[in-house]
Amino acid sequence: ELLRSVINTNKKHGPGWIAAARLEEFAGKIVAARNLLAQAVEFCPKSEDVWLESMRLNENHNAKIIAKEALKHNDRSVRLWVEAMKLETIMSNKKRVLRQALDHVPQSVAIWKEAVNLEEDPADARLLLAKATELIPLSVDLWLALARLETPENAQVVLNKARKAIPTSWEIWVAAARLQEQIGAEQMVGKIMDRAVKSLAKESAMLERERWIEVAENCEEEGANLTCKAIVEHTLGWGLDEDDDRRKIWMDDAKSSMVRGRYQTARSIYAYAIRVFPNSSIIWLAAADMERNHGTKESLVSLLEKAVEAVPTNEVLWMQLARERWNAGDIDEARRVLGKAFQQQPGNEDIWLAAVKLEADNGEVGQARELLRTARQEAGTDRVWIKSVAFERQQGDREAALDLVNQGLQLYPKAAKLWMQKGQIYDSKGMLPQAREAFNTGTRACPQSVPLWLLAARTDEKAGIIVKARSILDRARLAVPKNPELWVESVRLERRAGNNAAASQKMAQALQECPTSGLLWSERIWHLEARTQRKPRTLEAIKKNDSDPILYVTAARVFWGERRLDKAVTWFEKAIVLDPDIGDSWAWYLKFLRQHGTEEKQEETINKCVLSEPKHGEVWQSIAKAPENAKLSIEEILKLVATKLE
Repeated sequence: ELLRSVINTNKKHGPGWIAAARLEEFAGKIVAARNLLAQAVEFCPKSEDVWLESMRLNENHNAKIIAKEALKHNDRSVRLWVEAMKLETIMSNKKRVLRQALDHVPQSVAIWKEAVNLEEDPADARLLLAKATELIPLSVDLWLALARLETPENAQVVLNKARKAIPTSWEIWVAAARLQEQIGAEQMVGKIMDRAVKSLAKESAMLERERWIEVAENCEEEGANLTCKAIVEHTLGWGLDEDDDRRKIWMDDAKSSMVRGRYQTARSIYAYAIRVFPNSSIIWLAAADMERNHGTKESLVSLLEKAVEAVPTNEVLWMQLARERWNAGDIDEARRVLGKAFQQQPGNEDIWLAAVKLEADNGEVGQARELLRTARQEAGTDRVWIKSVAFERQQGDREAALDLVNQGLQLYPKAAKLWMQKGQIYDSKGMLPQAREAFNTGTRACPQSVPLWLLAARTDEKAGIIVKARSILDRARLAVPKNPELWVESVRLERRAGNNAAASQKMAQALQECPTSGLLWSERIWHLEARTQRKPRTLEAIKKNDSDPILYVTAARVFWGERRLDKAVTWFEKAIVLDPDIGDSWAWYLKFLRQHGTEEKQEETINKCVLSEPKHGEVWQSIAKAPENAKLSIEEILKLVATKLE
């Protein structure tokens, strides 16, 4: 009723008629809807929408009659001509309708496009488009469509005409560059983009830099990699002054392209940035990182070789190049790279130690030992001495290791790792009193070293002197307050001694001092709580700290225990994503997958772990750092840790 009153009030209001007809259609009264629209076209003969609605609601035969009538009143309506064409079922009739349309609306790009689409013979389509571009010389789409249908030679002629007709069109320039790429004229691609920038700038029609990057990405998506590169080369600096932070802007641009999966565009951005800032190691490293993850081994090595020439003082680039050569099995080439690196930075400990590792891993023990001896003279850092001691321990020569550690401590009495090594050497020889002495002296020299305190306490515990071990940990917690590792060791000491009440008391104190420590919560959940309390305690812990990988693994293990395997997988995955550097998380996940996962999933997890190269984790470090395991691969360490976990 309301719609009827709208129509009666204003019979020339098309939308009112359409709304009323749709209401009837919705109610299933299709004839009533058609009748309404038959009236509507009499009152609103100039309304495209009313005619189109009437055509839609009628059968094909009647719709054609309505279309004919509609076009008598609106012979310049593109929409009506296109719909009239669609009503025809025979191809010749469709073409006839569009020819009539072009007589009435020769300037309509849409109708020309429809006419071209109906042509099955490319030659006929070309003739139509040639006529269309004569009549509508300012339509970029029509020129590009014509160029696509022409032979490469004719396409060049078409695009030249198009450029003269529309000097402000960047699309025509890009099409010209892509045409050159298509015919193999690689040199011309860059030349055309160079001319494009000059011409568009002259016409004040240059796109913004960000928009050009989008155009480059589109070219990459369609396989036009040379055009993509040329666009970046000639437009990336557009609109940026030298005092802008161009290096940061371009690195952000490259990262954004990588996020969108457009690696060729990112590669081109890095290449341009490197040309402007050839001595920027940050850009070289970012570019190398991209090649490592999304390029080929060859592209990475090629880039790194250029990088070390451009920035010979950056040891990370030298190390990466040596490592790639080494991983490819080309040991001599890796040696050559490290040799060149020595010439550039004779005192750099990283390069010395990389050379030592290379020789040691290839069984050249004498060569490695000689390199370490020279490194102690040339680089002379505590790290070189620590590596020297570790090397002799790995060779099983404890006397040489002890001699080196004593020499090192004379030079670096504050080097906690040297004190640890000294105690460990004595311990491995079964000389507990000397080991205790070394660790205790170390804690006095380096009171902030938590690992030293832990070793000192464990050695006393091993000697059966629990009271002394407890006292050492008490002193340690005073020297290094609020440290979860020291607290958890105090709790474990009591547990191992059978003092569960004392362990619980220590845990309560520990959580007061370190309320967000995943390590402490995990210890409490597994060893000081009833089985039924594990889940609520885990939830309580995660509320206090929702970004601790140890807690995530604890949650996964709780769900594993409840046989809620999907939940367990989710929490294990969260843990390794949050911090892939913790080896214990990977090992727990592998242990779980050995029981409940497929072979493929186990293999995938092992491969991901190897790529992540974890270095931390309580059990992981105890196995990875043991001298006898020095030659084990990450995969072998992972499997060992997974077996040892309880």
